[in-house]
Parts: sequence; C-alpha cells; structure tokens
Amino acid sequence: MKVSPIAALLLAAVSLPAAAQQYPSKPLRIIVPFAPGGASDVIARILAAKLTDSLGQTVVVDNRPGAGANIGIGIAAKSPADGYTLLVASSAFTVNPTLYANPPYDALKDFQMVTCVGTAPNMVAVHASHAAKSVKELIELVRAQPGKHNYSSPGAGTTPHLSGEMFRLAFKLDLRHIPYNGAGPQIQSLLGNQVPIGFASVPSFAPQVKAGTMRGLAVTAEKRMALLPDVPSMGELGYKGMEADTFQGVFAPAGIPKAIFARVQGDIMKVMNTQDMRDRLNAIAMIPVGNSPEEFTAQVKADIARWGKVIREGGIKVD
Repeated sequence: MKVSPIAALLLAAVSLPAAAQQYPSKPLRIIVPFAPGGASDVIARILAAKLTDSLGQTVVVDNRPGAGANIGIGIAAKSPADGYTLLVASSAFTVNPTLYANPPYDALKDFQMVTCVGTAPNMVAVHASHAAKSVKELIELVRAQPGKHNYSSPGAGTTPHLSGEMFRLAFKLDLRHIPYNGAGPQIQSLLGNQVPIGFASVPSFAPQVKAGTMRGLAVTAEKRMALLPDVPSMGELGYKGMEADTFQGVFAPAGIPKAIFARVQGDIMKVMNTQDMRDRLNAIAMIPVGNSPEEFTAQVKADIARWGKVIREGGIKVD
C-alpha cells in the first residue's frame, strides 16, 4: 500500500521523538583528524571516557590523520547526521577553508558547532640540548647560520605553522618548515633531535617542557600562562603582533535531529561543567571554554576571517 506524502510526513514527525528517546542504541565514534598524541586526541579521549559513562554506550576515538586534517574532517562531514559521529578538531577546521583550494568540507554548511572545549596559545620550543636558551638567542643563531635550520609543526596550515611563518617573516629568518601529520609525530621528531625547533599548541608541548625534555622559549600570547610560569610570552619579551592561539572544539555533521543534537550537546556540556574536566584541561595547559553552539558558531566565523587574512597576506597555499 502506498503512503501519501502527507502521511509520510506525519509518520516522520511521530517517529522522530521515539528515535531520540532510543538514542543512543549503539556505540558512538569521535573522529580526530590527527595522529594519536596531540591535544585533539587527548581531549577526544577524555570526552570519550566521560560520554561512555553518561550515554551508557561505548564511545571510541577514531584517528584519521592526513592532509592537514582534511581527511578526518572530510570523513566526518560525510558521516550520517544521526548523532553517532562527532568530530574533535583544532583550529585547522577554520584555517583549511582558505589554505586549500578545494577542501573536502564546508565549515559552515556541513557541520553544526557543539562547543569550544578550550583554547591555548601556541609555543615555540627547542630540544633540551639546543644551544638557544631564549627567543633572542634562537633568532641570532638562525641568522648566523642561514640555510641550516628547520622548524616543525603538527601540520601544514595549522595555527602553529602560521605562528612559525609569522615568526620567520617578522625576523626575516632563513628557516624552513617541516610539517608532520599531527603533534604526536612532531613531538617524537623533536625529542629525537631530528628537527630540534618546533611550534605547537601549548597543550602539545607542555608535558615535555615540564619534564625538561624540551625547552619552552615563549608562548604566542601577551602574558605568560600560570601553568607554565617559567616560559615567557612573546608580548612581555617585546615582540608585539605575535599573538596566536589554537582552539579545540566539538563538531557534529549538519542535519542531526534537534532532539538528538540537544542530548549530545547537553551531555557534553555536563562533562565540560565538571571540576574534573576543568582540572584535566588545566593539566594540559588548556583554558576551558565550554560555550554554546551559537557562541561557538560566531567564534568559528571570526576565526575563518582572521586566519584567512593571515594566509592571503602571507601568500601561503597548500596543494
């Protein structure tokens, strides 16, 4: 028997609340568009553990690194809008729309913003055995040995990469960029002294700086961070216009039924509002945020405009 269009609409309207009531009825996944070990991965694993408890279903982390986060973000964009796939990504989400000619997603059309988990400035650090003990010494060393120094980032077009380019251009340095597929491989390279100079988000480098295996030369902020009191800021060193941060946020494929989105967003906000979550974010040198979907959407739009300007003015492109 054929069902009329009007009847089909009525059935859908009736079945939607039932689907929301049954949600979640199977495991969820959080896609991380970077290799394990970086800040996005750390935050995704914290959320996965907390949501497993609150939702009553297993939440797994699915690392999909590559192409400056485009692979993982693209997979998330094409995932069913049913509440069973989430994305935890860094500011690469807002950088890539300008950086790449044909990114595999539209940041504002393919996703619903859930919340900004936290934000942190970037950091320039060196291997513990490096000759440079300060930003001034690093600049002098690179200038004295042109063509002999490289710096790493967790990926082409990430805000640490853009911070490195701002640094290179500001001081007119002969410094070559070496990108990695995520902070994890970058950290291993720096710890192995293969590329002993690196730019990354503070959460990525903070454990190694605290352990003494890396030397933090400066954070890209106006003031130093309370959790890293021995690392100066670029602002206090007198280097103005070098401020840059990296956010970590939760996104969902666009089109999730409102009731299911409200359940997911509500459970994530409950996690964000716990002292344990704030403590764990502070422990990895990240400032907790936990804003609303509307506030995060405005933040994403502003970030796209801000980094787009930097990329265009710097002539930075990634094929």
